[in-house]
Amino acid sequence: MPQSLKKIVVVGPESTGKSSLCEGLAAHFQASWVPEYAREYLLKHGMGYRYEDLVTIARGQLELEDRLVAAAESRGESMIFIDTDLYVMKVWGEFVFGRCDRWILDQINERHYDAYLLPRTDLPWTKDELREYPDLLSREKLFHIYRDILINQPVPWAEVGGEGQQRLEAGIDAVNRLVNHT
Repeated sequence: MPQSLKKIVVVGPESTGKSSLCEGLAAHFQASWVPEYAREYLLKHGMGYRYEDLVTIARGQLELEDRLVAAAESRGESMIFIDTDLYVMKVWGEFVFGRCDRWILDQINERHYDAYLLPRTDLPWTKDELREYPDLLSREKLFHIYRDILINQPVPWAEVGGEGQQRLEAGIDAVNRLVNHT
């Protein structure tokens, strides 16, 4: 019987190395990874997004995830790394607009993942045209929101810290521990 694909999601505040961590973990484990759809959307449509755009972005994220998960399964891969899920959309909506669309909340309940990684805010801020919160106070507040979400859901998770190779090695150790990968 073929083993099922393990889906490991990286969530957290902006500029905490989520994309780099996903890419590095995918290379280490010879796996695929799903990039963050919001970056593509905002680069195309600009930063003047509205509350209603969050559902469009969420749908795009799930479509991209489903397509890349199916491709990884067809290749017989054992795991896939996902840069953000709908918890990110929930936090984004609530932090920026004070609310989250019901469809996003329903999707959070319907989707299944095997582990979460939460990168710490210990990396220096990297300026990017799509980033909105350069101050450490906001980033730490968001980190604690994500941490609270992960504490209060059933999927195993771990915090990942350090810079560069140290961060990647912490991520590798966490993945091995969380999904019992040998």
